[in-house]
Amino acid sequence: MLAKTQNIYYTLRFASAMCFIGHGAFGIIGKKIWLNYFAVFGIDHALGAQLMPIMGTIDILMGISLLIYPTRAILGWLAAWGIVTALCRPVSGEPFAEFIERAGNYGVPITLLVLCGLNGLNIKDWFNKVGPSTEPGAKNLANVTNCLRVIVFLLLVGHGWLNLIEKKGLMDQYKLLGFTDQVAIAHIAGIFEWTAGVIVLIRPVRPLLAVLLIWKIGTELFYPHWELFEWLERGGSYGAILGLWLALPQTRILWHKTLSTINNHSSIN
Repeated sequence: MLAKTQNIYYTLRFASAMCFIGHGAFGIIGKKIWLNYFAVFGIDHALGAQLMPIMGTIDILMGISLLIYPTRAILGWLAAWGIVTALCRPVSGEPFAEFIERAGNYGVPITLLVLCGLNGLNIKDWFNKVGPSTEPGAKNLANVTNCLRVIVFLLLVGHGWLNLIEKKGLMDQYKLLGFTDQVAIAHIAGIFEWTAGVIVLIRPVRPLLAVLLIWKIGTELFYPHWELFEWLERGGSYGAILGLWLALPQTRILWHKTLSTINNHSSIN
């Protein structure tokens, strides 16, 4: 169990760092859509343009610090900041699905906090270097698994929702890939993602998660502009899916347990 917990910890830690390094890069580049999010707080475009590289640099430094010296304070900041930045999208007029689809951004730091433990902490503990608990326990692993199930469900349903409402950015991707009927492709992808999300929430299995990981990594490669940074920013999504895959029992073990349960039940009868 300890080895499994450590694998999940390092996966989520690296994934969260990817997310905020990729997000910060857009601040330095000067992604224009950010100006709409600054406007939510009453910041005009001129000042927003000046703040973008500063905020982007902070994001990158937070991501790097998570790789070098992770603390609960950093994880708490990343979780809160991830929620705020994701909420800026629907508040600025974008669909609420944009907030849900970014569940990996804020959900992965939250899961890391759960994994590292929050009971009986004092102020100093929030600034000490953290790692996975040396005595993780089945209950803590179950809590982490449940967190990841909800996160993967949300990010799949959110992205599927954007497909079903025919988000322009996704239509551009499908056009770039050579699809003539982008709307039909978007609807098929949306139905697939909604179905997969519900299955993950109810009863996730490793083979499905392996398919979803490949699906997510592959589909995020096709943004028309700044492909590398867009792909990096979705690190929380990949990490949540891979982390859940690691948390679940191997399919063979699960199958043997199921057969054993059936045999025991038959013997009793």
